[in-house]
Amino acid sequence: QVQLVESGGGLVQPGGSLRLSCAASGFTFSAYGMSWYRQGPGKERVLVALISSAGRFNYADSVKGRFTISRDNSENTMYLQMNSLKPEDTAVYYCTVRWHGVDYWGKGTLVTVSS
Repeated sequence: QVQLVESGGGLVQPGGSLRLSCAASGFTFSAYGMSWYRQGPGKERVLVALISSAGRFNYADSVKGRFTISRDNSENTMYLQMNSLKPEDTAVYYCTVRWHGVDYWGKGTLVTVSS
């Protein structure tokens, strides 16, 4: 079955960097677009970035110029490089894929930006 496992979260100071990973299995990874979402404390889950199967990408305005989404189809893994982190980036970050019309989500990885 489809499985998505996020990793790489943690505590980082403002201005710092983290790289999140999403390891995928159970489907043909290279054929599907993938996305990162996040849910901050007391907030709704929102789209952060997406990358198509062809490698095209798009970002939420709040992270443009600071975050970079990428994928390694040989490793069935998607990444989110996060630079210049701000306290408002604190959230649980989820990766997701829509496979055969169903949205699959990982369990998330917590990113805390605090001094």
